[in-house]
Order: sequence, then C-alpha cells, then structure tokens
Amino acid sequence: VQLQASGGGLVQAGGSLRLSCAASGDTFSNYVMGWFRQAPGREREFVAVIRNSGGSTYYADSVKGRFTISRDNAKNTVYLQMNSLKPEDTAVYYCASRNGRQLSALSYEYDYWGQGTLVTVSS
Repeated sequence: VQLQASGGGLVQAGGSLRLSCAASGDTFSNYVMGWFRQAPGREREFVAVIRNSGGSTYYADSVKGRFTISRDNAKNTVYLQMNSLKPEDTAVYYCASRNGRQLSALSYEYDYWGQGTLVTVSS
C-alpha cells in the first residue's frame, strides 16, 4: 500500500493543524493505521493508532487529550487532528499501516510508511 501524508506546516503554540494520510494500492480497512513523529536528533516515536473500523484508538501520553486520530475508510484516509500544539510537538510526522487488527505502538511492527510531513510549532 502507498501512503501520502499531508497537512503539515508552521503554526504558533496553542494552534491547531490537521494531518491527512491518503492510502492507495490495497484495501484500506485491512490495515491498522498509526501516526509517528521524529524530531531533529531524536528517535522516531509513537503518536497515535486506530483500529481498522475506527472503533479503538490509543495515544502516547504526550499527546493524549490534545490529538485525535480518525479514519474514513470510504476515502481511504486517516487523519490526525492536533490541537493545543506545543513547540515540543515540532517534528516530521509519518503515517504508517499495519496489516491485521492488532493495535501497536512499535514502529517495527508497521509494514508501510508515508513520506512524512513537517510540523513546526513556534513559541
């Protein structure tokens, strides 16, 4: 499956952004979808994940209550709504897909990755 992330940009602290990730090449509902991020000089870290039907989600503690992951299987797209952004949210954000129905926060358990979209939060 091919993944195309978009929606990144420059925003002031306290602002909002919505990232999108469009999938193609396979049946979207076969995949658990996750968002990860990587800040300069740091390892890639888990942000959020959503089950195939959208009924279950899981978040990193650092974004819980501020970010919301959702998906539209009819549009083959997963979203990440980011509110109350902080400078420490600055990173390249990646969407990823995992075949099956098991939620995971481990990057090595994901099969396909998008190219990343840069989010910069200014203080």
